[in-house]
Amino acid sequence: MTNLKNTSTLLIASLFALSSCCNSSTSSTGAEQLIDPAIYSSLPFQMEQVQQPTFPDYSVSIVDFGAVADGKTINTKAINDAIKHVNEKGGGKVIIPAGLWISGPIQLLSNVNLYTDKNSLVLFSEDHSLYPIIKTSFEGLNTTRCTSPLWANGAENIAITGYGTFDGNGDTWRPTKKEKLTENQWKKLVASGGVVDEAGRIWYPSKAALEGSILSKGNFNVPRGVETQEDWEYFRDWLRPVLLSFIKCNKVLLEGVTFKNSPAWCLHPLSCNDITINKVTVSNPWYSQNGDALDLESCNRALIINNSFDAGDDGICIKSGKDKDGRERGEPCQNVIVKNNIVLHGHGGFVVGSEMSGGVKNIYVDNCTFMGTDVGLRFKSTRGRGGVVENIHISNINMINIPNEALIFNLFYGGKGPGEAGYDDNKGAEIVPPVTEETPCFKDIYIKDVVCNGAGRAVYFNGLPEMRISNINMENMIVTNANRGVELSQADGVNINNVKVSLKGEGKTLKMQNVANVTIDGKKYENVANEAQELDL
Repeated sequence: MTNLKNTSTLLIASLFALSSCCNSSTSSTGAEQLIDPAIYSSLPFQMEQVQQPTFPDYSVSIVDFGAVADGKTINTKAINDAIKHVNEKGGGKVIIPAGLWISGPIQLLSNVNLYTDKNSLVLFSEDHSLYPIIKTSFEGLNTTRCTSPLWANGAENIAITGYGTFDGNGDTWRPTKKEKLTENQWKKLVASGGVVDEAGRIWYPSKAALEGSILSKGNFNVPRGVETQEDWEYFRDWLRPVLLSFIKCNKVLLEGVTFKNSPAWCLHPLSCNDITINKVTVSNPWYSQNGDALDLESCNRALIINNSFDAGDDGICIKSGKDKDGRERGEPCQNVIVKNNIVLHGHGGFVVGSEMSGGVKNIYVDNCTFMGTDVGLRFKSTRGRGGVVENIHISNINMINIPNEALIFNLFYGGKGPGEAGYDDNKGAEIVPPVTEETPCFKDIYIKDVVCNGAGRAVYFNGLPEMRISNINMENMIVTNANRGVELSQADGVNINNVKVSLKGEGKTLKMQNVANVTIDGKKYENVANEAQELDL
């Protein structure tokens, strides 16, 4: 009897000790154990390790705060109350259990891990009045938009983790182009409500959205002449938010969850430090207007690893603001590792620009797969941006079914460059402007070990005459089943080593025009001026 009593006492003491351990304030997400430090070992530049958030072992369920998973109750208050409670307690985990939860905007606060159980689905409400109109940044400009469904501003030590899904209900916000749908899909969309523009080409969810589009023409989605709050309220349907907006946040983790059907861009960290996006899925319809998967803008120290992105626009995109707004912000996007990702559909697999006015540097892209993206590796900008893109290292890229370029540098984004079909030499555009703070610069870029099967054009360089792209290095690159080969224009210092291109038809695989200091497998071409030179690689 004594031994049994002693055994029971020891068991109770052990359970108490275990319970105390589980409630320790030093317990963490475990994310730091999932990030292998070896990921930093092969970097071609110095970079501090990305700090991971940690959280006290304290948790609550949104059910405790009145959330109901009936597919109709608006749970905005319950979810935000749970987050606020955990924040005020010093941090921990807010659990979204399995179920269908309807919500308006959710704000992440410092020291909170928003954790989603398996089979949990958060559907953001189609009632756009739930999303307050705020001053923010979109497409690189300071502007006015609706509040994002998931947002944080100035928070530290935050995470969204687990196994669940966040659906932005983007089809209730986005315009849709007729050319991107089948005839039956278009008919069903038009019959569902909304309005169609005069040309019969674009469907809008409301008359106000159409009018907002008209007022925004040529002005980057910002309607002109809107001054009063009442006017902004009228155009609410046009002010599509990104699904996730984290601004000026530190130590951020997105892990395991799915983000889908965003109203505009999907994931948009802006001016954040120490951000990790790991094992995340982004799923946007291929027709989704401005439906980028990830736009990492003006961030420092980031890991983009082990993700799957399916986008209606660019897949993985690096940005740093547009034109004057971006230059005045002056925050480059830098020290970023992009590794072990898959991109499906989208306009580009890995993209820099076109909003890069604050600069981009120290980017390492490795072991990524692009399947069916319009372009594989895409660098884009235009006059007026300014900014410097430099020290970009890309390796071990596999691509298939790329309808346009496997690799492109286009400094006439949105227009045509000299020597390009459609360029009009009679309009005076051939006059080369002076180099100013508005002149973008792309230099010191290293690309190796790339294989692409199926491309419209293997490689295309379209630099600026006043600021040629420079020191671009391509090594061990194979492009098969291409319609066109490598075409270089307005570049200075291009090093090509063991690049092989096979065309579907006849023709030379390399064309150079207005380039200098091009070295091909050890042979140097110091100057190729206006008259194009064609060779075989």
